[in-house]
Amino acid sequence: MEFTAKQIAEFVGGHVIGDENATVNTFAKIEEGKKGALSFLSNPKYTHWLYDTESSIVLVNNDLVLEHEVKATLIRVSNAYEAVAKLLQLYESMKPKKTGIDPLASIASSAKIGENVYIGPFAVISEGAVIGDNSQISAHVVVGDGAKLGTKCLIYPNVTIYQGCQIGNNVTIHAGSVIGADGFGFAPNVDGYEKIPQIGIVIIEDNVEIGANTCIDRSTMGATIIRKGVKLDNLIQIAHNCEVGENTVMSAQVGMAGSTKVGSWCMFGGQVGIAGHLTIGDHVNLGAQSGVPSSLKSNQTLIGTPPMGPTAYFKSQAIFRRLPSMYKELAALRKEIDDLKASIGSDN
Repeated sequence: MEFTAKQIAEFVGGHVIGDENATVNTFAKIEEGKKGALSFLSNPKYTHWLYDTESSIVLVNNDLVLEHEVKATLIRVSNAYEAVAKLLQLYESMKPKKTGIDPLASIASSAKIGENVYIGPFAVISEGAVIGDNSQISAHVVVGDGAKLGTKCLIYPNVTIYQGCQIGNNVTIHAGSVIGADGFGFAPNVDGYEKIPQIGIVIIEDNVEIGANTCIDRSTMGATIIRKGVKLDNLIQIAHNCEVGENTVMSAQVGMAGSTKVGSWCMFGGQVGIAGHLTIGDHVNLGAQSGVPSSLKSNQTLIGTPPMGPTAYFKSQAIFRRLPSMYKELAALRKEIDDLKASIGSDN
């Protein structure tokens, strides 16, 4: 399906520079552009590609200053990254969606299946489970007893949703994720460790996306809660009784220990680790591999273990790298002082 520059500009609220009748039928990175492709430029590091790209149309920011003419038709927008995201969403929505129940799926008689639902081969929908309208359940998905999924959910292969868990509307869960496994609760005794039953559930609100092989544990009592708009990357661990606030995003391999509450609009880099029973405020940004041993107030950007402001962190790292030479200097100064003391003592 082809679109003209004029049509695209009208859709994203942009302004065409060049041939408004130029057409595209695919997307490409600006450095891999080809005729008939739409590309975008938002990172200044890639600006030099704009003058050589073979893409037919390129989305650029309004404030871009051209050094010389370009071959491609440009569409100037306030934010090229947001504009291409909007176009990609449109492209994705136009893909045909499967419907119907595969004959190899296993669906309990007490389960409730909405309209226009797809359930793939070897999926298991257990007793009392509910699947909302227009949801897509891929092959080998297991939806446990009494679990509920809202409308327009997209569940990729090999996802397991344990009994009683509640999934909102427009939720995407990628392959291999586990929702509602037991929280890590054990009480030590003379013989070892006694398991504490985990009788709670997981609640995932609307418009959440969960990456591949991410695990969200059920609570000991009550619920582990993922609030609306949260985006979780691959390989993330959310422990029992945690709560993740609205529109918070986490990169791969973040780990949250039990009963920790994270506020809204937070951003965590890869491999951030958060200790248990903490409260993290709203709008907290944590750099990759930060380790958080205590609660944090709102509106901070931090990095390191324990987290500190970026300026303090990088100054500390600069000093840390110099510690071996500083240690040698200190040892030499100590020797000089000891020699001086010995010399003064012998003179007396």
